[in-house]
Amino acid sequence: MKFDGAGIAIVGSGSATPQAVVRNDDLSQLVDTSDEWIRARTGIRNRHLLGENSSLSELAAMAASKAIAAADISPEAIDLVLLATSTPDDLFGSAAKVQALIGAKNAVAFDLTAACSGFVFGLVTAAQYLRTGAFQNIVVIGADVLSRWVDWGDRNTCVLFGDGAGAVVCQRSSQDQLLGFEMYSDGSRNDCLNLSYQEKPKYLINDVSIQKGDYQAISMNGREVYRFAVAKVPEVVEKTLFRANLTAADVDWLVLHQANQRIIDAVAKRLKLPAEKVIANLHEYGNTSAASIPLALDEAVIAGKIKTGDLVVTSGFGAGLSWGSAIFRWGTVD
Repeated sequence: MKFDGAGIAIVGSGSATPQAVVRNDDLSQLVDTSDEWIRARTGIRNRHLLGENSSLSELAAMAASKAIAAADISPEAIDLVLLATSTPDDLFGSAAKVQALIGAKNAVAFDLTAACSGFVFGLVTAAQYLRTGAFQNIVVIGADVLSRWVDWGDRNTCVLFGDGAGAVVCQRSSQDQLLGFEMYSDGSRNDCLNLSYQEKPKYLINDVSIQKGDYQAISMNGREVYRFAVAKVPEVVEKTLFRANLTAADVDWLVLHQANQRIIDAVAKRLKLPAEKVIANLHEYGNTSAASIPLALDEAVIAGKIKTGDLVVTSGFGAGLSWGSAIFRWGTVD
């Protein structure tokens, strides 16, 4: 969809990653794998993992605080803290804890769960509040600690995931810089990638039994997820460009969910975008789920690649299955 008139500008970014780094060769001590095997299939070399006595809320707060500082506003000016995560510290949600940690005492806070599509879905959700005039400043955070839910004995999944957080500050603007978006879900393919609850019946009283179980480790059909991503991501990006009356030639930067380098390369090739327009950092962080797009975006801004006025295309895709795309100009553009 595309809207005209007052809307959203993205005016600051921030990111945070744990200090502990696990390299591909390190994983060969846990499972039958090697640096060459992992890099050839995924492009990943390292992943950062959250250690003991640390929390997702703290990681998310660190990224949010950096984004707020970059936007040159005070935490008290934030109206909404929107946390996109599938791995909260608290099953009831962690956004309120983040709100307290960053000092956004005037903000409402809530979690949004859409796995690897979470940041794109969160960005689009934030835009609706800004376009209606309900809020003036929103911090959108993508943060996940998937190391909590990885089976470290499964070489097909444990090599893929890392932990991290990224955030942007979205501000109401007279010139709408979110030029278009598309979002989709296909629940019939949910079993291709999930982190499911496994019930264990527990007898309670008077012939009443309840469920008393736990969540299982991440389960993924890698081949099907790859096929899904290579087919759907270029399609959704092309559709978003069309609805925004843009073409691939107008794109300055492509920032995809950092799941697999082969997927990123395939999408760029389909869109006929040269490698120098593609932002990728999964070699260092692996798949950080909802954090991957804002983390890559922030690093590119810090490096001076993404500049005010640049046209950025993003696309998130993953569990649900869900996928979406958002196109925006970076910064406040007159």
